[in-house]
Amino acid sequence: MTTTSGVSSPTYHITSSADGTASAKTGATEAQDRFLKLLVAQLSNQDPMNPMDNAQMTSQIAQINTVTGIQQLNDTMQAMASQASAMQMMQASAMIGRGVLTPGNQIAFSDADTAIGAFDLPTGATSVKIEVTTASGKVIDTVSLGAMEAGQHGFSLVASSYPDDQALRFNVIAVSGAGNVDATALMHDRVTSVGAGADGTLTLTLQQNGSTPYSDVRSVL
Repeated sequence: MTTTSGVSSPTYHITSSADGTASAKTGATEAQDRFLKLLVAQLSNQDPMNPMDNAQMTSQIAQINTVTGIQQLNDTMQAMASQASAMQMMQASAMIGRGVLTPGNQIAFSDADTAIGAFDLPTGATSVKIEVTTASGKVIDTVSLGAMEAGQHGFSLVASSYPDDQALRFNVIAVSGAGNVDATALMHDRVTSVGAGADGTLTLTLQQNGSTPYSDVRSVL
């Protein structure tokens, strides 16, 4: 606020609590209320011979309205974000019990004699092999899949001779000419529940991989 003839505009005084936190009200509604009270007080005490400039008063009113509008817009956006999050959670709940593919190299079984897995190739490969290993890293099977194009691929292996008393893993060995192709191993898993992380992002609880960000899901089976 500006100074009129012989009358000074009221000033703000901010007091601090014992821990140094300002105790002045900062909400847009409270700020607007204080502003209007100060404006009325200034108009009531102004010099009739030198009244407050109308353009300046209009500018100050426009400023406080802008602050209020921004606060209201923020409140609206937060409400919309909360509604979108709730809708996403409801939609994700339909995934409970569904199979998914996520990064990982643990072998899954479609039945007692069939091992399954998947992988993603960023580029085409002239040769792709799957190595099945024990948890300690011992190779128990190697299967050649031949040349494959870029993209996501699944595989199934005859597992009748595989040990059934431990978790098995697989490695994808892909080459193109004389160079290696950096394949991403993908494992089959199952959604047991859905929830939200500390930052509000959607997470899935998987049977094997536990809590996993929804963004890590490569395919829903």
